[in-house]
Amino acid sequence: MDLVLWTGYMGGICTTIAFLPQVIKTWSSRSAHDLSWGLLLLLLTGVFLWMIYGIARDDLPVTLANCITSICIISIVGMKWWFEH
Repeated sequence: MDLVLWTGYMGGICTTIAFLPQVIKTWSSRSAHDLSWGLLLLLLTGVFLWMIYGIARDDLPVTLANCITSICIISIVGMKWWFEH
């Protein structure tokens, strides 16, 4: 594996794992009150567009990282909606 590809995977792992503490905190506290809908929806849109970009460029690190990050954000969005209703 070359250095550029390794760097892409490591960057993807770091940015994806960065969402896990928020997912865990939101689930355990049963609250996402402090997270704005604007942030979550804009972030989800951006991550989804990055995922499409990764697919179009056949860039596996970008595609995988943004796919997993999308799942994390969608889970936070779902919990935010669920806990507020």
